[in-house]
Amino acid sequence: MDKAVEFLREKGLAAAEKKAGRIAAEGIVATCVSEDNKVASIVEVNSETDFVAKNETFREYVAKVAAQASKTTATDIDAFLEEAWAEDTTKTVKEELASQIAIIGENMNIRRFDKVVTDGVVESYIHAGGKIGVLVEANVDNASDAVKECLKNVAMQVAALSPKYLSRADVDQDYIAHETEILTTQAKNEKPDANDKIIEGMVKGRINKELKEICLLDQVYVKAEDGKQTVSAYVAEVAKNEG
Repeated sequence: MDKAVEFLREKGLAAAEKKAGRIAAEGIVATCVSEDNKVASIVEVNSETDFVAKNETFREYVAKVAAQASKTTATDIDAFLEEAWAEDTTKTVKEELASQIAIIGENMNIRRFDKVVTDGVVESYIHAGGKIGVLVEANVDNASDAVKECLKNVAMQVAALSPKYLSRADVDQDYIAHETEILTTQAKNEKPDANDKIIEGMVKGRINKELKEICLLDQVYVKAEDGKQTVSAYVAEVAKNEG
């Protein structure tokens, strides 16, 4: 029996080797969040075709990879691939991947993973059938259902509008300087007779508008009933209600 298992594992690795040159550009993202919302992981696993990405066997495997990532001590993908596979410690993560390639019949690749461990609360959201995944962590003492719902809504916001920064304080000043230079030239071309004060006001207004689009806390909350409430105001409202 041991020889048979060894043979099948070797055959799986050989099949994986043959498929390794094929491009795996499809796939899905999966998350795994602990019951107490203190630990969460997110993984991206690629396949060759969207058909396989929608296959239940593939999706179940990716969910197991996410569960593995939630317990890993690895900090990079190479170390992750070499650790023992949690469901069968006689295999490594890499060897289990090879087995799945042999079963599913396409080249597959565990592209990346991340893990969050917090004293607060972490929530996840998966969008577009597994094409986009988000983890949101918050420093809160109260892990109520309302708080977790709030974080899931914020994660949905991130998935939908893809902000580049959390807040204005996180924006790289080099980015601001570069945008200011471009917008100043643009404004001068639009109003060549305008004085410096007018140009400065135009640029400041446009920078402010752009920051509202790329900073999460400044974005208009996608579920805002008045169409104006920002994410920051929404989070503050939930925090106030939950104490």
